[in-house]
Parts: sequence; C-alpha cells; structure tokens
Amino acid sequence: MLSPTSLLLQLLLTAAAATSASAFPDLPPPPFVNPWLSFQNLSGCHMGDERPGLADLKDYLSHFGYLPSPPPFSNFSDSFDEELDAAIRTYQRNFGLNVTGTLDPSTVDQMITPRCGVADVINGTSTMNSSFTRGRNLFAYFAGNPTWPPLKRDLKYALTATSNTAIDKATLSAVFARAFARWSAATTLTFAETESASDADVTIGFYYGAHGDGEPFDGVLGTLAHAFSPTDGRFHLDAAEAWVAEGDVTRASSDTAVDLESVAVHEIGHLLGMGHSAVAEAVMYPTIKTRTRKVDLARDDVEGIQQLYGSNPNFKGVAPSTTGSSPEMETSDGGGGGAGGGGRWGWRWLVVVAAVGLVRGESLLPGTSFF
Repeated sequence: MLSPTSLLLQLLLTAAAATSASAFPDLPPPPFVNPWLSFQNLSGCHMGDERPGLADLKDYLSHFGYLPSPPPFSNFSDSFDEELDAAIRTYQRNFGLNVTGTLDPSTVDQMITPRCGVADVINGTSTMNSSFTRGRNLFAYFAGNPTWPPLKRDLKYALTATSNTAIDKATLSAVFARAFARWSAATTLTFAETESASDADVTIGFYYGAHGDGEPFDGVLGTLAHAFSPTDGRFHLDAAEAWVAEGDVTRASSDTAVDLESVAVHEIGHLLGMGHSAVAEAVMYPTIKTRTRKVDLARDDVEGIQQLYGSNPNFKGVAPSTTGSSPEMETSDGGGGGAGGGGRWGWRWLVVVAAVGLVRGESLLPGTSFF
C-alpha cells in the first residue's frame, strides 16, 4: 500500500505529465541542470586514467576546437591520453589557468560555466591569443579576418524567430538596440532594425535544440548562443535559457538567469568579425556566469573592433566595469527571474521540485536550499 507521501508524489507527477501533453505539446522537455555538470565527477583525472565520462569531455573539447572530431562512425574513448592532455593544457593556457594538463577543480569549474557556442580554436589556431602579455591586445579575429565590406557600414538587423521566447517584441527590440549601440559608439558602423528579413544583413532568433545550422543547442545553461562571422549574419539564441531582458539580473530569483543584453553584445562582436578574447573583463571572453551583467566594452574589445572598422570620433572611451554576479547553482526554478523563455515551464518545474522535496522530507519555504 502506498504511503501518503508516495501517493502525493504519484499524483503530482501525473498532473505534471498531463499538463505537458495538453498545454505544451510542441515544446521539448526542460532539462534540470547544466549539461556539463557531470564533468565535476572527473576532477583530479590526469594522463593515464580511464574514467567513464572522459569521452563526453573530449566531445566538449572537440566542439570548441581543442580536439579534432573522431573518425567517421567512431566515438571518443574514456582514456586520458596524450591528445587529451595537450587539449587541456591549451584550454588552461587560453583561460589563464595553471597549465598542468590535469583536470584540477579550477579547470573543471571553468569548463562547466555557461558560454558562447563559437569555438576558441579554429583550424588548429587559438582565437584567444593567449601567448601575449595578459591584459594587452588579447583580442582576436576569425581565420582570414572576415569583415563587412568597406562600403557596408550601415547594417540592418531583423528579429526573425521570436515565437519560442515569452519576451515581448518591444522589449526584445529595446535590448538588441542597446546591444548594437555599444559597438556603434566605438566604431564607424551604424545599425537599424528592420521588419523585413529579406532586407536584413543580420537575422536574430530563439531556437530549441537542433535548428538547421549544424550547431544544436543543449538546453538550460551549457551553450547559450552562437553567431556567425561576416558576412553570414546569423545570430541564434537558445530558447531554453531563463533570459532576463528587464530589471537587475543580479537579483533574479531564477538560479539559471542569464542576462540577454550581455549575451547579445558578445554575439554581435562575432557578427562583426571578433573572435574570443583571453581578457576576463572583455565582453568577448567566451564564458559568462548566471546572474551576471556584462555589457560595457572593455579596452581590449574597443582596440580590436577599431582595428577592423576605425574609430568613431565621438567615442568617449571605455566605461568603468560594472559587472555583477553571484554563484551558479545546479538547478533551475524555471526562469522566474525576469522575462524569459523558461517562464512557460515554471508550473511544471515547481510541481516536480515540490514532489522531490516531499520525498526527501525537505522544506520548500523561501530561502531554503534543495541540496
């Protein structure tokens, strides 16, 4: 015979499943954690080890350019081999970590931080210029230094796929206008929104999972967005994120809240030809923590973009850093920290979390940890 707690759990899960099938038939199920959190189980691994999960780590490093893809019809192994050791050393060098080749805690912490989907190493060459003096000229460009042509300095952008986010169009327009303006202020470029995709140089959209460009999104956290180098013009955001478009993201109630404007400023840099920077203060740094706002161009960003497009004579210089953050958490409350795509899932997530809490005998009072 079921206990009262077990019976309540069964009823809650049944209600959640029914709501999912009837109210949200076309939406993918929301993941509950950062897809890279399992890397924490690999902390301490070094060359010569054999550990389940190393194949997934190799896939991660391959995605961001640190390892070549495995041969066709084959998979990565769980062996910590020389190639993995070399890849980790390059990763550590790019991010200013101790270069040990070992998966020490600081390296693992960096790897699980949400980030841009654009690779750090392209065709075997690091875009992060980590060999230079830290903090000086660490900006980088894509291979071949692609830019918008000299006669194309007035660019148009269109919001072409917004049905997967709960953020209203007016709010989105305001966020992206501010993000583009930060790059325009430092250069000779101008940007204007257009309603016509056919008239746009840049198209912006929110997508779930695989969406036709060969770079599928992975759900909450993990890869947040990606953009293509000039003159492709595509800019895609993961619709599963708890995007915050208004208010103070550092005070967001969602543990997985991500500041939309911060990510937009970064991805626009890619649209203009900027690669990733090894300067942690730069907006072109590959990673950003949850509940963090980082929208002001750093000196490294400005020097890089001005070498491509020239300087705006009215540019007033680099603003002091105002980045704010709080520690990341492992679970999400469904994106309640502002207008964001995760809000549609809020009730279902609450049901499941409540059910788990009841089974564990944990309190669900505000301010109480689930761990």
